[in-house]
Amino acid sequence: MLSDNPTLEEVASYFANDQFATRAAGCTVVEASRGHAVCEMKLTEIHRNATGNVMGGAIFTLADFTLADFALAIACNIGEPPSVSVSNTIEYFSATKGEKLIATCDVDKSGRRLGFYTVEITDDTGRRIAKMCATCAR
Repeated sequence: MLSDNPTLEEVASYFANDQFATRAAGCTVVEASRGHAVCEMKLTEIHRNATGNVMGGAIFTLADFTLADFALAIACNIGEPPSVSVSNTIEYFSATKGEKLIATCDVDKSGRRLGFYTVEITDDTGRRIAKMCATCAR
C-alpha cells in the first residue's frame, strides 16, 4: 500500500511492475495523490488498428486494465487498502487526433468497502476521447 503522500518517484516505482501498462503500452505517471491521478500514453503504431485509429483497448488500458490498472489504480490505491476494480463502463466520444492520450482520474466517493471513480481521457489537442466510470472494492 502506498502512503497518503507518496512522491511521484515512489508511485512510479510501485507501479513499475505493471509491465503491460508501462513497457508494452508506454503509460507514464504525471500526477498522483489520494483520489487523483494523471497518466499519459504516447501513441505509436502499436496503438492503432487497421484503419489507423487508436484502438479502444489502448484507450481502456490507459484508463484501467484490471487489478493493476493505471490511472484508476493509482488514484484508488494511494492511502487506501489494496483495491481492485469490479465494474467499469467506458464511453468513446471521438477519434484521437493528437500524439498522446491523457487520463485524469478523480474519486467520486471513497467508502470503507467501495470506491467510485471517473476517468476522463483526452488527447494532447484537448479533444475529449472517452470517459470511464469505475467501482473498486477494497
